[in-house]
Amino acid sequence: MTPSITELEVGADDVRIARLAAAAVGLSLIDAAIPMPLPGVKPGLANIVTLVVLARYGWGAAAWVSGLRVVAGGLLLGQFLAPGFFLSLAGAVMSLAFLALARWLPGRLFGPVSWSLLASFAHMAGQLALARAWLIPHDGVFRLVPVLALAALIFGIINGLVACRLLLDFPLGKES
Repeated sequence: MTPSITELEVGADDVRIARLAAAAVGLSLIDAAIPMPLPGVKPGLANIVTLVVLARYGWGAAAWVSGLRVVAGGLLLGQFLAPGFFLSLAGAVMSLAFLALARWLPGRLFGPVSWSLLASFAHMAGQLALARAWLIPHDGVFRLVPVLALAALIFGIINGLVACRLLLDFPLGKES
């Protein structure tokens, strides 16, 4: 008996998600190579791609890109199923949850910069919650909040502004 072969159709949306996820993974690798003064403080460059995808293609596409980034980044950095992977996953899930809620905010008042700030603070909160519950079962972990919140504020604004610029420089319909 010969095994059956199942062929999956690959559509334009699948190719787009794969390309955008590859860009996000590449930025995650750059992020991991940047030396920072404190462990856990990263610029979150891949979030720029997530913000652009959210603005152009919606939350579902952004969730795919973010999820693929976490898994592929974990594999490429040798952290898959290690604590760092789960911290990244917790942050991504929390930021995606907040971005899902942000879709209901008035568009003329909220955009990529405010989304980036929401996602940045949510990412930090998700990671801290998991670290407190699993890795450091002591309230002392919350002493990091001021430093992490400042980093979330700075990088959230910068990433949001970069996403805005990309959305302006490369309007929908001009992509390859």
